[in-house]
Amino acid sequence: MIHPLAARTAESVAELLADPAPATADSHRQHLAYGPTGIALLHIERAALEEGSWQRAHSWLTAATHEPFTSGPGSHPFYGAPALAHALACVAEHLPDAYRGARKALHRQLSADVRRRLESAHRRADAKHLPELAEFDTIRGLVGYGSYLLRHHPSGSEIRSVLDYCVRLTEPIVHEGETLPGWWTLTGPSGRPDDRFPGGHANTGMAHGIGGVLALLALAVRRGVTVEGHREAISVILGWLDQHQGATGSGVAWPYWVTRDELRANHSTPAPPRRPSWCYGTVGIARAQQLAALALGQAGRQIAVETAAVAALADPAQLKVTTDTGLCHGVAGLCHVAARIAGDAHASTAGQLRAAIPPLLDSVCPPGSPPEELAKELLRNEEAGNGLLNGTAGTALALLAPATTGLTRSSWDSCLLIA
Repeated sequence: MIHPLAARTAESVAELLADPAPATADSHRQHLAYGPTGIALLHIERAALEEGSWQRAHSWLTAATHEPFTSGPGSHPFYGAPALAHALACVAEHLPDAYRGARKALHRQLSADVRRRLESAHRRADAKHLPELAEFDTIRGLVGYGSYLLRHHPSGSEIRSVLDYCVRLTEPIVHEGETLPGWWTLTGPSGRPDDRFPGGHANTGMAHGIGGVLALLALAVRRGVTVEGHREAISVILGWLDQHQGATGSGVAWPYWVTRDELRANHSTPAPPRRPSWCYGTVGIARAQQLAALALGQAGRQIAVETAAVAALADPAQLKVTTDTGLCHGVAGLCHVAARIAGDAHASTAGQLRAAIPPLLDSVCPPGSPPEELAKELLRNEEAGNGLLNGTAGTALALLAPATTGLTRSSWDSCLLIA
């Protein structure tokens, strides 16, 4: 075991979240990020590790489904029926007969949603209009649907259609006489008009930007699911990230986004130290590029991006602005993504990556602290809540693999496109 205290803290969190209290179960009921389906993933992973019971996962899923889930235009990969489909599919990897009827019904609905979204996206592209973030991103868009389809229905036609769309997204679009990347949006990073982003922006992140598209394309190659133009699209994204990378003083980093002025200047403005998180940041983008390098057989790039991740994980300036513990943009999330990178790392960097994890675990679970008290302290953070992305369950989940074997037994993190 790499870090017994972190492992025991995760166990203590699971014990405190053993049973769904009514208030917790009803809060954000349909949301994977904040609600009971996300908390169920903690119990699913622990049951898969043979450290917890499947009944606890079932209790949380039952609490979430006492009313029908939203499907169709009101849903997305982290909300409604698709979010529930992800959780049930994670169970089915270990209990194939579990929720069989529900899973089939959810897949039919999800497939219909994907077809509808693809038709809309291609109409937009045919008209030479720029996309919105929610059309393609990991949290709300087609890339998020693709993560589910690639993991659970890799031989179906829907995943190939999503990959075809991703390839098309890398084709440039001429807008008002200016050639822009095909993933350029006219809004700010929130997805809404923003005066701070005149002319819009290109988002690099794993949660809402081209990082998620790159990761999906790369994972698909590694699993033998490819479409026409697939590898070329990966190369386009990698070339664009190369163009906009910068130095931090400790290593290479990538911006959260590129503005219209930066695009015209052909370089990004140096930014103050930022969190190197999964959602936006160097460690998340490094994982996407590592997967791409492995897919294309580019050992030099693989070593370079793994080295960038090592530097970010040990950079005091970047860690200083990483002020929470959560999965999405906190320290526990860094630990989990680092463990995923280390699991696929080149021999020359694997040891450095593994060595970077224990100090991060120490910062979440200071040596000598009682694990039960650490767990209670995490649960007392009402602002973060108990959910997956920012909350207690996600922190505990993110601690499990780095603190124990370094391996994940369920595909709970496939929704993050890091595996």
